Amino acid sequence: MNTRNKIMIVDDDPVTLDFFQLMLSKLGFSVEKATDGLDALEKVEDFRPDLILLDNIMPRMSGWDLTKKLKGDGRFWDIPIIMFSALDDVKDKVAGFELGVDDYITKPFNFSEVLARIKAILRTRELFAQIAVRESRLGLAEELSSDMRQTLSGVAKGMDDLAALAESRDGAGRDIMAKVMEVRGLVKELDSRIGKTVSEWEDLKKNEIGLSTLESESRKFLQQEQR
Repeated sequence: MNTRNKIMIVDDDPVTLDFFQLMLSKLGFSVEKATDGLDALEKVEDFRPDLILLDNIMPRMSGWDLTKKLKGDGRFWDIPIIMFSALDDVKDKVAGFELGVDDYITKPFNFSEVLARIKAILRTRELFAQIAVRESRLGLAEELSSDMRQTLSGVAKGMDDLAALAESRDGAGRDIMAKVMEVRGLVKELDSRIGKTVSEWEDLKKNEIGLSTLESESRKFLQQEQR
């Protein structure tokens, strides 16, 4: 677990705020406190938390309203949220999940359980980040492959033009033709290898789970676990 992960705690209860700041700071997390939704909105851009612990019932702006604003903002939509609530109602939990809440904990809570869920969500977030990097690299590799094939096509055309020129000459032409055939063979071999790689990529893409699908399925699993 990365001890530099940043967690924002949003709650109007100062005892809860101080408790989590103390406990999580001791565990190596960087912690920011906010007393309600509006306070959190003012701090979230500068702090950029990796996870938000969010109370639902608060003055000025509820946890649900804050979640709506964060999930509707392209800068913050991917920040995972664990919501606390004194209400243990399935409909309320489902509503929270539909808003984009990643996990739901009913008060009173056990800190060990909260910590375990924090770590689980941060591990999932890290996994999504790794998948995003992999998809980005795959996209770059495909782009490079396409560029290489276009280049090879140009080289092959150049070889054809050179071969046509060589046919109009005598002894020197035979030497040029031999070299042309050698280079043409290398180009053909490289083109074949690129084609094989592209085919393998296409087969992998047919069976892989995309980042958005994986995130959606993970959220559904968490919702089912909470019901």
